[in-house]
Amino acid sequence: MRFATSTEIEADIDRVWAVQTDVERWPEWTDSVRAARRLEPGPLTLGSTARLEQPRLRPALWRVTEIDAPRFFAWESDSPGVHTRGEHRLVSLSDGRVRADLVVVQTGPLAPLTGLLGGRLIRRYLRLEADGLRARCERG
Repeated sequence: MRFATSTEIEADIDRVWAVQTDVERWPEWTDSVRAARRLEPGPLTLGSTARLEQPRLRPALWRVTEIDAPRFFAWESDSPGVHTRGEHRLVSLSDGRVRADLVVVQTGPLAPLTGLLGGRLIRRYLRLEADGLRARCERG
């Protein structure tokens, strides 16, 4: 199952990257995350981990599996029967704005059922994250 959304942000890519990768502050700007805690200090790098608590979902441990600062990071989390990959891509636009693309891909034997039962919630959380990221970055 694949879920995606995007938004255009009136801020430079470095500003958007800084906000997006400051995971512990996500609860300040998106209602899709109740609590976030990095498990090691320093900037987000390959192998970095974070524990996220989201409304209506079990707490999850996320590990960064790809990173290309300041344009892209992906992280992954496992739960029984479902492997989830979250992708965060930033694209500089010709007018100075940034497009943020957010993607969730779920695989595994229970992914179709999870998508059927939880797809609406996943889409809602992606939209909340995109809108919150835009508002936070444009507030400056």
